[in-house]
Amino acid sequence: MDLEKRPSPPAPAATDAPGSLRASDADRDRTADILREALAEGRLTAEEHAERIEGVYGAKTMAELEPLVRDLPAAHGTAPAAARAADPAPARPSPGAVPPVADENLVAVLSSSVRKGRWRVGRRTHAYAIFGSVEIDLSEAIFEQRQVVIKAVSIFGSVEVRVPENVSLRGSGTGILGNFEVDTLDSAEQDAPVVFVDGFALLGNIEARPKRGRIVRDLHRQMRKHLGH
Repeated sequence: MDLEKRPSPPAPAATDAPGSLRASDADRDRTADILREALAEGRLTAEEHAERIEGVYGAKTMAELEPLVRDLPAAHGTAPAAARAADPAPARPSPGAVPPVADENLVAVLSSSVRKGRWRVGRRTHAYAIFGSVEIDLSEAIFEQRQVVIKAVSIFGSVEVRVPENVSLRGSGTGILGNFEVDTLDSAEQDAPVVFVDGFALLGNIEARPKRGRIVRDLHRQMRKHLGH
């Protein structure tokens, strides 16, 4: 009598491809960093960057992250030529680099003065706030000089300075019954502009810090043009 035919055991499940692995928060952050650098280098437009970032934080697997950076050098371990190790920014402007006379004066007496948007930054800007407020926003400004000085005086007023994240920021000042605060910032990019904020606050406030999420997109092109490269 023939033995009853038994079914064959199931074949072992195939190993999942690496791309089907679930993505971690660290994986998404690394991908977002690559996209941010590509935006700074001009490889992506602002619209492309925004679209891809939305895809990054909506991705659940590595296979969904990979196409978002496939066409970028950093995803393949290729560093762009412009990304050289940056020398530390100087604590003070180089002698003769910035003239003593201001290219622009911003004055607010019992009023307010605002400088922002797309504007060309001079080598020296003076800001005076007397019972008023001055706002200097460099996040969209055009830098044509490596070293920029902002001299701020606040008497019963306030001076606020905002800079892009990919420049260096230095400060030197005094607050008497007031506040002088500069968040030191070091750019990772060679030849990035350095913004020096010098200030005096009497019963007033002076502060300078980076504006998160804002960078100078054409930084290298601006500096090369100025340096004659």
